[in-house]
Amino acid sequence: MNGDEQLLRGRVYGCDHDDPDPGPRPARTYAMLVGGPLDGLLLDITGWTPDEVGGGVALPTELSRWPGGRALYDPSGREPRTLGEEACRFYYSGDAP
Repeated sequence: MNGDEQLLRGRVYGCDHDDPDPGPRPARTYAMLVGGPLDGLLLDITGWTPDEVGGGVALPTELSRWPGGRALYDPSGREPRTLGEEACRFYYSGDAP
């Protein structure tokens, strides 16, 4: 794991890079991002419906194949979803401009 990858692990997507506590917050629900440019980040999905979770996400990032593009992540239909701090995992499926 390189330094950039280690820096991202356990951080919540969307937190400022200089946030002194970029980790998960109590009473929130997160999806773990697996693979791709945002591997290891947590995505806050508190309040999302099952349909919203099932639809996956397109997250803006400068780390995608296209700077300023989006990294695409989808849940696995093979894994159960549970409630708690980490509700599910979203797996990298590609990039979009």
